Amino acid sequence: MVDQPLQPFAPPTALLAYLPNGVSVGVVVEWALYVVFAFWALYTAIAIYHWLKYSHASWVAFPAMAVHLYISFALMSYALSGNAFLLTPYLP
Repeated sequence: MVDQPLQPFAPPTALLAYLPNGVSVGVVVEWALYVVFAFWALYTAIAIYHWLKYSHASWVAFPAMAVHLYISFALMSYALSGNAFLLTPYLP
């Protein structure tokens, strides 16, 4: 609403009631990101395998895969730890 001030995001309190003692929302989000990134890594490995085995395209595939893996790893590490390696100068 335009007439109301912005409020910071707060997770629903009903969901927080089910967390065991000593487990914070940050830990749950972190582990959810680990699961998502593990699924991404498996999917990417299978896609690269099939691309190399069944597609006899060009040599452009190798640099494209290397760039994809490097940027994806940098973004994953930034999401989990705030460290994006060589991409740090380009991020806010």
